[in-house]
Amino acid sequence: MYGTFTSNVDMKSGSPAFGTPEFTKACFAAGQLARRIGVPWRSSSATASNVPDAQAAYEAEMSLWGAMLAGCNLLLHGAGWLESGLSASYEKFILDIEMAQMFAELFQPLGASEADIAADVIASVEPGGHFFAAEHTMQRYRNAFYAPIVSDWRNFGAWRDAGAKSAAERATSIWKDVLSRHTPPMRDPAILEALHAFADRRRAEGGAPI
Repeated sequence: MYGTFTSNVDMKSGSPAFGTPEFTKACFAAGQLARRIGVPWRSSSATASNVPDAQAAYEAEMSLWGAMLAGCNLLLHGAGWLESGLSASYEKFILDIEMAQMFAELFQPLGASEADIAADVIASVEPGGHFFAAEHTMQRYRNAFYAPIVSDWRNFGAWRDAGAKSAAERATSIWKDVLSRHTPPMRDPAILEALHAFADRRRAEGGAPI
């Protein structure tokens, strides 16, 4: 698999920048190079933001546009990334899953059957009418559209009355709920003991040399 990870830097500080137009263009080029030599291509969803804020969201989405439009076969570091990869966030993990699922839905082909197009249903509704009560709608409304895990589509008043939670705050509730219901898989006690002993020894030694 052909793996790439390239971007520009902040020319004022030398810090890496991710989710930039240059990052996305580099993805386009990398995807073409991978297809040129006939191998799968690995990309990523990256951000330089330090917290799960608006910057983290729009940089990650720019990264995802580069990966998806360039034909990514494997998305590595696709969820939770913050601080140019130096840290991770449970909230960002949930927000990234939302974005990844939306992209997955976006790339599903549109149906073109008679039932999908429903020309007869369109013709049956007079000007000024609506489709909410149509049988075609009633049969499909539960699953016709992507159902978000984080997004809040209520109006301002309803959102305010429900606590006025931001996307990051809603993501916090989601990951806490998921972890509270998680049952860890069975693991070999001897392997766990060896791993803990290794970690304790490395901490006592001061970790990896600088």
